[in-house]
Amino acid sequence: MSVTHLGHIVHIAGSPDVTGAREALTTFSDGALVVDDAGAITYCGPRQDAPADPTGSVADHRGSFLLPGFVDTHIHFPQTYSLDAYGGGQLLEWLDSCIFPAEARLADPEFAAQIARDFVTARIRSGTTAAMVFGSAFPDAQDALFTETRGAGLRLVSGRGVQTVGPPSAAPLMTSEKRAIELCTAEIDRWHGDDSSLLQVAIVPRFTLSVSTETLHALGELYDDVRGRGVYLHSHLNENNRPGTGEIDAVKSLFSVDSYLDTYDGKFLPGSQTGGSSLLGRRTIMAHAVHCTDTELARMAETGTSIAHCPVSQQFLGSGTMPWRRTVAAGVNVAAGTDVGAGDEWLIPQVLGCAFKVHLSEPGEDAIALHPAELLFTGTLAGARALDAEHRFGNFDTGKEADFLVVDPTRWEPLERLLSKGIRADDDEMARDQMLFALLLGMREPAITEVYVRGSRVVAPS
Repeated sequence: MSVTHLGHIVHIAGSPDVTGAREALTTFSDGALVVDDAGAITYCGPRQDAPADPTGSVADHRGSFLLPGFVDTHIHFPQTYSLDAYGGGQLLEWLDSCIFPAEARLADPEFAAQIARDFVTARIRSGTTAAMVFGSAFPDAQDALFTETRGAGLRLVSGRGVQTVGPPSAAPLMTSEKRAIELCTAEIDRWHGDDSSLLQVAIVPRFTLSVSTETLHALGELYDDVRGRGVYLHSHLNENNRPGTGEIDAVKSLFSVDSYLDTYDGKFLPGSQTGGSSLLGRRTIMAHAVHCTDTELARMAETGTSIAHCPVSQQFLGSGTMPWRRTVAAGVNVAAGTDVGAGDEWLIPQVLGCAFKVHLSEPGEDAIALHPAELLFTGTLAGARALDAEHRFGNFDTGKEADFLVVDPTRWEPLERLLSKGIRADDDEMARDQMLFALLLGMREPAITEVYVRGSRVVAPS
């Protein structure tokens, strides 16, 4: 039996890249989204043209917007309680003083169970239907995360954070190389589903400074073994370049490599000599990529590796601004990431609003005013593409699985005022774009009233 959801539909149709998003922006102010009993979309278009189904039901959301579910391509589960943590410095100091001690608390199974429930609840509240989640070092905590996510009905890709070296503050999170591979393998065997599953697993080295050359070699061998099963790879890249003491200089000095990306591309021996298998590919997402060279961007484009763009956290840690024009011109897919907890916003539209502001403020000819359709693309379809799941979700094309949000502006009065009283151009297309811009930047969690994955209402843990 089908369900016809009525409302103001907005999505990026087809399969454009970000530069084609504005032409692909599709809206139906009096629209219908028809979902069959398997959770697949059978129709998206004007209400008056929707196919009749005498056995079906109607969910009337008129007055509200229907948007594709947001996709967060970089978020830290163990940092759920670490937003706005003051560490007195940039990335490495913040990790040492705030994050490593916070993540060590997940060794307690009861604490891990509570943080998993709160993490899943926060995802539902913010309309994040799919996410690449940087996981905990502790198996019990990861089991709690997968269990709570499965119970709620959200999509999840996650993997335990692998650390085999590090400062004293990270000692509770560290294992030997052998134990790291054993734990990763066990997690894959226990939780990784096929492409029809809502739950999948990634191999997640924290970042190059948290692993040794032996670990990178072993992870490459493991990924060779499981890549064919659709396992993902997730890590951090080129986040902080403070001269002399920042992350990038530390990686290049410690490993004697030409570029940070080389360490993930199997070239982690001195002089960027090959020491193992590459971790790059269509199911690899690198967070940040703020300070990439042209060669690194070209290699990511060549391998299909995506970037999780996290402008909120980059501001919080003083990491700089990913150059939008140069990155996009290189052909790399760029999706949105909150980076909770360095990012102190759970809501992807707030990340998109931050992206608009920082890229408009890039120096000189690098500045760009991102179109509202480009923002929506980055928070939805680009994320599905980064997860190599564009064929399954990310927009409302017929045949895809129905992941969507109901956004009711009356539930957040400032948004309702923006949409009902804001100035709109006489030109219909510009008025549409202005409406979408206000909707995205003015949205807050209370306006997201319903969340669906595969056509089923998602329920928060009790």
